[in-house]
Amino acid sequence: MTDEQNVLGMELETCSDDPATGFERDGCCRPHPADAGRHEICAVVTEEFLEFSASRGNDLVTPRPELNFPGLEPGDRWCLCVGRWLEAEDEGVAPPVVLEATSEEVLEDVMFTTLNQYEYEE
Repeated sequence: MTDEQNVLGMELETCSDDPATGFERDGCCRPHPADAGRHEICAVVTEEFLEFSASRGNDLVTPRPELNFPGLEPGDRWCLCVGRWLEAEDEGVAPPVVLEATSEEVLEDVMFTTLNQYEYEE
């Protein structure tokens, strides 16, 4: 847990500890000064999104132990870059978003109504 806020205006929840996500692999999709990619959207990745990401040069399936990256499977929760999620949304392959674990900073670039349309429901 953090003292940062999510897009709902409540305390930011953990996105995933297994696999460990976030810029610092602490499970949270929070802003970080060294994170140029802005890994602030907690998404539940889909096969379509993973294929799209690979087509854009970012293979999220293949494990990269040297980067502490286990490789993702459909259904995994992962902190996505704001820009890549927006690209996927434009292409019709944006994965569902866990609003409770998505940083409020995302609202600078994505309207809440848009995020809400992609809300992940368990």
